Amino acid sequence: MIPWPILRRVLFCLPAETAHDLTIAGLRAGLGPRARAQVDPVLALRLWGKFFANPLGLAAGFDKDARVMAAVGALGFGFVEVGTLTPRPQPGNPRPRLFRLREDRAVINRLGFNNGGAAAAAERLAAFRVRHAGAIVGVNIGRNKDSADAVADYAEAARVLGPHADYLVVNVSSPNTPGLRDLQGTDALAELVRAVRAARGATASPVLVKIAPDLADGQLSDICALARSGGMDGLIVANTTLARPENLRSAHRNEAGGLSGAPLMAPSTRLLAEAFAELGGRVPLVGVGGVASAADAYAKIRAGASLVQLYSALIYEGPGLPRRVLEGLVQRLRADGFASVTDAVGAG
Repeated sequence: MIPWPILRRVLFCLPAETAHDLTIAGLRAGLGPRARAQVDPVLALRLWGKFFANPLGLAAGFDKDARVMAAVGALGFGFVEVGTLTPRPQPGNPRPRLFRLREDRAVINRLGFNNGGAAAAAERLAAFRVRHAGAIVGVNIGRNKDSADAVADYAEAARVLGPHADYLVVNVSSPNTPGLRDLQGTDALAELVRAVRAARGATASPVLVKIAPDLADGQLSDICALARSGGMDGLIVANTTLARPENLRSAHRNEAGGLSGAPLMAPSTRLLAEAFAELGGRVPLVGVGGVASAADAYAKIRAGASLVQLYSALIYEGPGLPRRVLEGLVQRLRADGFASVTDAVGAG
């Protein structure tokens, strides 16, 4: 294996999306780790009737087309989320559309749900299930950009992909598909989730909703009320942000698209804590946004996250990051006297 500092220098000489495509190709060719990391039992948990070896997952956006689930799972992740997948293939927005903000340890993307479509991904997911029966894979779904009926799109994606998903994620928070965030309104979201639940198939995969960090006043309370009423099985908090903090230093800071990485850690964790308080622990939360260390992951858990996801930090920290996060989590949980990671959820 090429040492990460050297490999990072090589990848950073390439455009961001080219480097990502090359990384996916390398993982498909078997250049990643060959065996899953051993994980301390203090990190194990059950959620939605499923066993998670640990609470750290790979967020949607990395493996959009469900091509390298086994390879990234071997990095140490307890679960992997693929997508966003749409019913029909679509190319996404014009390039360049992915930008590293190196000085800020951040990323801006305006990819626009580029993917090969639900049917092709479903075939790969079905084959993966045969070889990796115990692996946890979530499937993130969205609408096609040119669709005239968003609800029908989400229902179709759920129908095709639901039988292969340990959980489904209704993505209504990407800023890169026009009108998508309007679906976070209470009535629109309730209709959408009902349609997805009805279409997901006999497996009845849990249905989660991924929300934006840029919600309007009162919108979080409305979404949480819908969750408490049984309208959804969990919330993912939060997607990329349209905000641009004044302290961003990179030359790419004003590019259009969603900002992720280190600048999102504080605002997304505040929103997570607010959601946990609104829900009183009755609906599981997944914390995502800015996680780059064990301290970040632990902060998400103490703010109310049962599961934690990362993605952008891999670009800067490399493939050894998940194992370092898990090792640090174990140390923090034991130092604070927690017998299980579930005991720490919301403790902050």
